[in-house]
Amino acid sequence: MIIKFIVPASDIRRNFLYRAGGSIYGHMNSITGPLILGSILKNAGHDVEVYEELYKNLDFRKFDDADVIGISTMSSSSKRAYEIADMFRNKMGKRVIIGGIHASALPEEALKHADQVIVGEGERVIKDVIEGNITEKIVYSAYIENLDEIPIPDYTLLKTPCKAANILSTRGCPYSCSFCSTTRMFFPYRERSVDSIIKEMEIYKKSGFKYMNFEDDNFTANKERSKEILRKMISNNLVFKETFFFGRTDMASDDELLQLLSDAHLRRVLIGIESLNQESLDSINKKQNIRDIELCGEKLKKYKIKLIASLVLGLDPDSKEDIRKSVEFCKSIDAYQLQPAVLTPFPGTPIYEQYLKENRMIVQDWSYYDMTNVTFIPKKMSPWELQEEFIHSLKHFYTFKSAFKILTLFGFNACIRRLGLWLVGISAELFFGSEAKKENGNIYNILKKRDSSK
Repeated sequence: MIIKFIVPASDIRRNFLYRAGGSIYGHMNSITGPLILGSILKNAGHDVEVYEELYKNLDFRKFDDADVIGISTMSSSSKRAYEIADMFRNKMGKRVIIGGIHASALPEEALKHADQVIVGEGERVIKDVIEGNITEKIVYSAYIENLDEIPIPDYTLLKTPCKAANILSTRGCPYSCSFCSTTRMFFPYRERSVDSIIKEMEIYKKSGFKYMNFEDDNFTANKERSKEILRKMISNNLVFKETFFFGRTDMASDDELLQLLSDAHLRRVLIGIESLNQESLDSINKKQNIRDIELCGEKLKKYKIKLIASLVLGLDPDSKEDIRKSVEFCKSIDAYQLQPAVLTPFPGTPIYEQYLKENRMIVQDWSYYDMTNVTFIPKKMSPWELQEEFIHSLKHFYTFKSAFKILTLFGFNACIRRLGLWLVGISAELFFGSEAKKENGNIYNILKKRDSSK
């Protein structure tokens, strides 16, 4: 059979400005799920292709030869996913299977647009679903205990642009922040063997990838294991030009780990600082304190590891002053980039259930659930004020002047990237302001009108 996997992108993420901003922020990559599932099906004798809509407009007329369309969903892309699914089913008569984080949280919703929905990690069931051996409409797939059983993603299946290879050396996270949706799908925390990870890196090196990403929720969760991986990367000449990873502030307590990270070119890390208000950190079960955050900023600078500082805007204990204090702190420690994320109550998370019970949800149009839009009623400011704080965070951090400080710290390319993000911040302010004036039911107009009516 011919199977084509599609990773949809929401309308806003397919526009020119967003794609331009994304190319400035990082290197084009592909989520690993469809590539792994595609590898399983290819090994079973099927013809498989994988497409990422985020980086390229797709001509669906060229999908006419497909027997099955597989669609992966996140909340922000689910509306687009359903649109694509309906087109293939109703207009082209194709069999459609939907999976992913959003579909796993709301399978009955997804089933309205698909022949079958896979809930959870799909590796155990994908072959039998495709070949018709499993016929249930909603298919619950048990998690994989031994991650070494999973095939390495086959990037030859990917038909859209990609500059960086992604590796998942673990699944899940030992922590469980109340707003996190990925830890609800990928549970419990599991680790691959170090040898399997090194084997995967060797393939990507031979394939010509210059950049790599560890997509683990927390690559440094097991510090000794991380050190073993890093040592083998160095000794086996598997150091890429730059490797991105996700970490936690507790990595700063281990100087040996930090030195190995730097030596292996893992010099770009996203860390969830979230807030400088300890009450806020405790409220989301973050299990870190202010001193952890301060020490992390100091140590990463010492080892020349570029920090992407992630903040969650709109936590219940946080005021506008708390948010601005956090942004100022990120500037003071010379964070390489800032990722301000509006608190988003994703389906399946404790925060979603809490806000439903408290009648604090404003909109459930999932296309707005992308961590840039306010979809709930905060406690210490109005929804529109929180939306404005998102813009203020971007504008205050990404300034024209700061680009030249970044030049002295990280070089010319980093300076150009900072200037690009400065322009993105200005464009975002103009976009939100323009949309707020349109009487077409968009979220920004809804928030602005709520604010005006007080």
